[in-house]
Amino acid sequence: MRIDIISCVPRLLDSYFDHSILKRAKEAGHAQVIIHDLRDYSENKHRQVDDYAFGGGAGMVLGIEPIAKCIRHLQSFRIYDEILYMTPDGDVFDQRTANRLSMTKNLIILCGHYKGIDERVREHFITKEVSIGDYVLSGGELPAAVVSDAIIRLIPGVLNDETSALTDSFQDNLLAPPVYTRPAEFEGLKVPEILLSGHEKKINDWRLEQSIKRTQERRPDLLK
Repeated sequence: MRIDIISCVPRLLDSYFDHSILKRAKEAGHAQVIIHDLRDYSENKHRQVDDYAFGGGAGMVLGIEPIAKCIRHLQSFRIYDEILYMTPDGDVFDQRTANRLSMTKNLIILCGHYKGIDERVREHFITKEVSIGDYVLSGGELPAAVVSDAIIRLIPGVLNDETSALTDSFQDNLLAPPVYTRPAEFEGLKVPEILLSGHEKKINDWRLEQSIKRTQERRPDLLK
């Protein structure tokens, strides 16, 4: 998989992809993440990529020219399955969407900034608008990192145990069950005996029961 992220503040993303699972995924060749500085596509001598909104109002808007130039440049090398735009008014990102996107080959993620982007970009270049929640951030860089993380960890070979991703919360509309590790007892607090039994079927049944119980208590909306 290849993910191209377009940002006007690309250094915000540098460290996120250089550690832990995402770093190993890149080093093993399972995924490429290339971050593009939108200012490199500006024709303004000051590398400006934003301007005032027509009609007035507070805030600056990312212009269509550098964005179109960057996207067209990337498209000249490969076909992209989706061009995502990170925006609070997009479709809320969930595990089902992550699963679908993990099956694609090439993605572009455009990070918004300031007051957003010229509407013509959304109308003519973007194939899917994505939100990570009903709140506003300073830019789309963190959401782009979140989406990339959720997608890449699903690619076969990225996790040491490929079944790990299949048992994550939301994969089957259930929250994950509680988990424990050593020691089996700490200050009188004990791990449930069933998990120490070695009986695989009983353990799996217990985990399913706990998942249903936890979902009913914390996210009953998922069971609908």
